[in-house]
Amino acid sequence: MRLLKFFGWSIVAVFCGLLLVLSGAFLYLSPGLPSVEALRSIQLQIPLRVYTSDGKLIAEFGEMRRSPIRFADIPPNFINALLSAEDDNFANHYGVDPSSLMRAATQLVKSGHIQSGGSTITMQVAKNFFLSSERSFSRKTNEILLALQIERQLTKDEILELYVNKIYLGNRAYGIEAASQVYYGKSIRDISLAQMATIAGLPKAPSRFNPLANPVRAKERRDWILGRMYKLGKIDEAAYQAALAEPMNASYHVPTPEVNAPYIAEMARAEMVGRYGSDAYTEGFRVTTTVPSNLQELANHAVQEGLITYDQRHGYRGPESRLPGKTREAWNLELSKQRTISGLEPAIVTQVDKNALHVLTRNGTETVAWDSMKWARPYLNTNSIGAVPKQPADVAQVGDLIRVQRQADNSLKFSQIPSAQSALVSLDPQNGAIRALVGGFAFEQSNYNRAMQAKRQPGSSFKPFIYSAALDNGYTPASLVNDAPIVFVDEYLDKVWRPKNDTNTFLGPIRLREALYKSRNLVSIRLLQSLGVDKTIDYITRFGFNKQDLPRNLSLALGTATLTPMEIATGWSTFANGGYKITPYLIDKIESRNGETLFVANPPSVPTGMAASSGIAAPSHSTFTINGSSEGPAPAAQAPAVAERIVDGRTTYILNSMLEDVIKLGTGRRALALGRSDLAGKTGTTNDSKDAWFSGYNADYVTTVWTGFDQPESLGRREFGGTVSLPIWMDYMGAALKDKPAHTQAEPEGILSLRVDPVSGRAAVPGTPNAYFELFKSEDTPPSVNELGTGGSAPGSPLPADESAPIDLF
Repeated sequence: MRLLKFFGWSIVAVFCGLLLVLSGAFLYLSPGLPSVEALRSIQLQIPLRVYTSDGKLIAEFGEMRRSPIRFADIPPNFINALLSAEDDNFANHYGVDPSSLMRAATQLVKSGHIQSGGSTITMQVAKNFFLSSERSFSRKTNEILLALQIERQLTKDEILELYVNKIYLGNRAYGIEAASQVYYGKSIRDISLAQMATIAGLPKAPSRFNPLANPVRAKERRDWILGRMYKLGKIDEAAYQAALAEPMNASYHVPTPEVNAPYIAEMARAEMVGRYGSDAYTEGFRVTTTVPSNLQELANHAVQEGLITYDQRHGYRGPESRLPGKTREAWNLELSKQRTISGLEPAIVTQVDKNALHVLTRNGTETVAWDSMKWARPYLNTNSIGAVPKQPADVAQVGDLIRVQRQADNSLKFSQIPSAQSALVSLDPQNGAIRALVGGFAFEQSNYNRAMQAKRQPGSSFKPFIYSAALDNGYTPASLVNDAPIVFVDEYLDKVWRPKNDTNTFLGPIRLREALYKSRNLVSIRLLQSLGVDKTIDYITRFGFNKQDLPRNLSLALGTATLTPMEIATGWSTFANGGYKITPYLIDKIESRNGETLFVANPPSVPTGMAASSGIAAPSHSTFTINGSSEGPAPAAQAPAVAERIVDGRTTYILNSMLEDVIKLGTGRRALALGRSDLAGKTGTTNDSKDAWFSGYNADYVTTVWTGFDQPESLGRREFGGTVSLPIWMDYMGAALKDKPAHTQAEPEGILSLRVDPVSGRAAVPGTPNAYFELFKSEDTPPSVNELGTGGSAPGSPLPADESAPIDLF
C-alpha cells in the first residue's frame, strides 16, 4: 500500500516537474506560440443591432449575445464571487497555481482519467482565446506556457476583463453582462449578491448549473460559492445569510424588440451584409434607421386592421382545424405548436353556450363574447357569403382551433387570419427617407416583403404619370379630350381591344381635370396615343421606373406596368416635392462597437426653400459612403447633396391641384373624413379587382398602399382601391399627420389662374355661364374663341366626337 502511494506521488512530482521545466524553457527560449500582445486588441463577437430613428431596438442579429463590460464597471462583489469559485489565489500566482495542478494530477492518478484541469483564470484566458478545448497533455502544456506569458504582459485587471467578456454562460450568452441580461433582465451592476453568485457558478458547466434548466443544481452551486465568499472574508454573515435565503428567481430574458418592424429589420440586415459580409453579425455595429417608432407602429396597425376588416367583410372560412374528442392535454399540446400571428392568438373551443364561446388559450380558459362573432357569416366565395349566424353554435363547435384577438381590456374578440395581403410604404418626399414600411400581414406568417418584391399592376394609380407627361407637353387641366368608345386592332395577332371605363359609360369631350378625378380610362388612352408611347415611356422612366417593366403599348395608360409599392411611392414623391427625383434609403447612421460613427447618410434632397421653383437643379450625387468594411469616422459636416429636378415645378403644382380634386370630388372622397386641405392622391383597381391601390401625399409624407392576394385572384366585385386600400391609407396618414399643420407645395413662379369656359375649355368671355378659375403655365394659357374658332384638335380644344374607328394598337 505504501509502495502504491509512493509510486502515485512520484508520478505527480514528475508531472509537475516536467511542467515547471517546460515553463522555464518557454521563458528562456520563447517558443513559437501565439502573440499575447494580440489580446490587447482582441475583437470579441458582438451582434448587429438595428434601431429606429428615435433609438428603440428593432432587432438583433448574431449567434452570440454579448455586451462587453469594462473592468472598472464590474461590481466588486461579482469579482469576489468569481474568484471564490474559479481561482481564489488569482491575486498571488503568476498564471499557474502549482497547488491546483497538484490537485488535478492527484485526481488523475486516483481515477485514471482527467477530472479537472487545475486551470487558473489566466490559463482559461489562454485556452479560450488561443487554444481548443481538447483534453490532452500537449494542449495543457501550451496553456501553461501561454498563461505565464500573459501574466508577464497584462495586468490582473486586464486578464479578468478579457475573461468575463469571453466566457460562455449558457443560452447564447457570452460574457457576464449578456448573461445578467438573459437571466435577470438587468445589468450585472444592478443584480443582487445571490444572483451574482449564480452567474459566477456558470463558467464551470453552463448547462449543468444553468438556473433555467437546472435550478436545483444552480442553487447548490450558488450556495457553495456564497459559502466560499464568507469563508474567505469577502462578505459578512448578514450578507451571507440574506443571499442564502433569496429564492432562485432567474427567468429567460431576450433583447425584446421595442418596435415591431421585422421587414425593416430584414432590409437593414441585408444591406449590412452587403456592406460588411459576415462581419456584420460579429463586429457590434449599431445601425440607426430612418424609421420613427411611432410611424411604424401606426403603419402596422393600419395594415393589420385594414386586412382584418376586409377579410371579415367576406365571411368566416371556418376553423383552422378540428380536434373533437381530444383531451385537455392534447389541446394544450396543439396550442404549443401554434404561433401567434400579428396579435391573433390560437385558441381551442372547449364549450359552446348561447351567448359565448369558452376557449382554451395559453393563459387558460377564457370567454369569447357573442357580439364579437356576429360578422362570421359563412364564406362562400369572394362575392358571396352565407346567412347571418344567430348563435355561437352557428359559428363554432367544441374542438375547433380558431383565432382570437386580445383587446385592451384583456377580453377576447373572435377573428381569423386574413387570406389577402397588403403592403404599405411611407417616404419623406423631400429626401427619400423610409418613414414606415409593412411588407405583409405578418412576418412570422410570410417573410416575403411585398412592399419591395411584389411586382403588381398599379391600375389607375399610374395615370398621374401619363397626365404629368401631358401637362409637360402642352396640355392643360382645361384641355378637352373625348371620352368615347375606341377600338384597337393588332393586325399581327388578329386581336381587337375595346377598352372601357369602370362604369362602362362614356361622357364625351371632358376636361383633363375632371377626367383624372373621375378616372376615365378612355381619356388616359387618348392622351398616351397623342403623346406617343415611346416618348411617354422615356418621360416616365425619369421617375425611376425600369423601362422593361413598362409595356410598350397603349395599355400602359391603364396601369398595366408591373411595379412594386416602393417604386410607385418613389415616383409619387416627385409630385409631392415639386418635381425632384429622390432615392429611398433606410440606414441613416452606422456606428462601431465603440460608438465611432462609420457612416452618415447624405441623400440627394430637395433644396430648402426651392421645392416650388420651376428651374432645373444641379445633378444629384449619391449617398455618402466609405468604401470597404474598414470604414473610418464620417466627416463632421458634409455638403448637402442636391436632388435632381426631373419635372417642371409648375407641372407638379398643377397636377397636385388635380390630385387634390380626386379626394375632394373623385374616387378618393372618403379621405375627406380626415378633415385636411393638403391631401392629394389617386385610387387604382385592376381588372377583376385583383389589385387595389391608393397612393397619396402631402409635403410631409407620400404613402402607397397595395392590397391583393399573393396568387392573383379577385378581391370581390364590389372591392376597389377606394374600399380596400384607401381605408388603410387613411388610418395611417390620419394618425401620422395628426396635429401637423397643412403642408403642401408652394406656388411657383409662372403660374396663372384664369377664368375658363367649362364647355369649350377656352378662356371665358364676359358673361360665360359657369365659368371657373383654372391653373395654367404662363405659356400655356387657353386660346380664345376668336384665336382658334370652333374646330381643331390641339390641346385645349375639343376632339371630334366620333373616335370609334379602328386604330392600330401597336
